[in-house]
Amino acid sequence: MTKIYANFDQTELDREYSPSSCVDDINLFLNEYVRLSHAAKKSALAIDRCEIDLRYGVSDEETLDLFLPDESASAPLHIFIHGGYWQALSKNESCFAANTFQGNGHYFAALNYTLAPQKSLSGIVEEVCHAIAWLYTQAAKFGFDRDRIYLSGSSAGAHLAMMMLQTDWSEFDLPNDAIKGVCAISGIYDLQPIQLTYVNDVVQMDAQEALRNSPALHPIRNPCPVILCYGDNETAEFKRQSDELLETLRMQNIPVSLQEIKNRNHFDIVFELLETTTWLSMQVQEQMQGT
Repeated sequence: MTKIYANFDQTELDREYSPSSCVDDINLFLNEYVRLSHAAKKSALAIDRCEIDLRYGVSDEETLDLFLPDESASAPLHIFIHGGYWQALSKNESCFAANTFQGNGHYFAALNYTLAPQKSLSGIVEEVCHAIAWLYTQAAKFGFDRDRIYLSGSSAGAHLAMMMLQTDWSEFDLPNDAIKGVCAISGIYDLQPIQLTYVNDVVQMDAQEALRNSPALHPIRNPCPVILCYGDNETAEFKRQSDELLETLRMQNIPVSLQEIKNRNHFDIVFELLETTTWLSMQVQEQMQGT
């Protein structure tokens, strides 16, 4: 079957996989990530409810920030994985929603990982696996419930979150149901078209690596509830990727919901996690109360 993206010429394909093609100035949103994340971290540090730069691996990039709720005994942990097409951003711009989760009585972790091209895509996936495994082993130390770990991610972070459901967790001495739920925001789940775009100038995937790291093209190894969403102001290909993942998950009998969120684009949709009354925030909170 001919893939839809095969009908695009190179210019069209690059535009479809360029989220910034839908906004006037991407820097407005990136600056807001910085501002809101700085404020969230400052607030948490002021009351001694944040552990910064915890190292989960051997390299300087393998770190995370962990935000603690006021009542921390046996609370669930929510892990946020940042986007940036695997080649930009860090944990330092990714903790903007931390205070909201703390206020709901949850732990919140913002992950850092080595960026491409310093690390291959497969290497980045493995780093995220190591981060989750490390957190699992540290549950008693920090007080969260290791049997209630949830993930969210935006864009490339959504891809990485879904890849965690492809992981053989026994290789990390974890149970295969270590992840209890995923929220995937404006993600890419079939990397074959990405391998043909400008994005791959930095990521440098070959066809085999793109296929191997496409969660939409393989059966889910570790089923759990999944939340999908994208903004109404996104390209057709980003919407198609989530729409097709929805059907793929349904065929595997995995509990899944999808919402197109009005008046949001690829970059500001994550701010829906800041408010407790948005569809996305309520879905995440409901998911975290489900176990």
